[in-house]
Amino acid sequence: MAYQRLPLEQYFIDTANDPKRCGTPTCPPDYRSIRYPCGGKLSHLLGMHHDVNYAIGYVPERDVIQIHFQKTCGLTDWFANFEFEANYYDAIEFEGKPLQLRVHRGWAEMYLAAKRVVRAGWQALHEAHPTAETEILGWSLGSGQAMLCAQDLNYNFGLRSRVYTFGSVKPFRARPDEVEPLARYLSGVCASCANVADVNDIVTYMPPFRGYTAIRRVSVQTQKKRFWRLMNPYHYHVHYYNPALYRDLKE
Repeated sequence: MAYQRLPLEQYFIDTANDPKRCGTPTCPPDYRSIRYPCGGKLSHLLGMHHDVNYAIGYVPERDVIQIHFQKTCGLTDWFANFEFEANYYDAIEFEGKPLQLRVHRGWAEMYLAAKRVVRAGWQALHEAHPTAETEILGWSLGSGQAMLCAQDLNYNFGLRSRVYTFGSVKPFRARPDEVEPLARYLSGVCASCANVADVNDIVTYMPPFRGYTAIRRVSVQTQKKRFWRLMNPYHYHVHYYNPALYRDLKE
């Protein structure tokens, strides 16, 4: 079966899982939770634990394996969001040279806590459905998890997934001498990718420091960028169900 992409707004509806705001999800995720201790200084001082919430399933109508990562849920996720320090994540070889992946600490610890379970879930479904494409979805905090998952499955299994995220953050950080190599490496991780960021959505500028980047960031808008609009995430961070956002995007 040839791969059939849904309208982008539908992937947000599936990930947001909010029928009252967005309509009826085509594949509502059944999130599972993994609890882990956070190494962040404040979280460690307070003895806090964090949860990573994910869902993996098979969509027979389109022969697709879907992996979902949930948005920020609760106070402890906010602590993870603000662990801005870019920690060492992994060292790989790219174009015949070493490339050190560095990732936002809070999101890196979150994905590292779940990666073995996510890999095992994906492998089981891939063995059962070897022709299936893999879609990885996430909104807000979940977008960072989705990008880390895409890189992980590509590096360890050679999978080039289809990634669709919304209100997308920037989880990777390049050293000054590795900006271009990291960009080239990330561009080859996915078969297709749209990490959608409304220009007026303040969350999509996080972390707000030089060097942070995402896999194929796609800017969209229904209104021109204005500073005061960045102060209204209650609108611009949740309206990715609006088809008008994607009207001018090319395949």
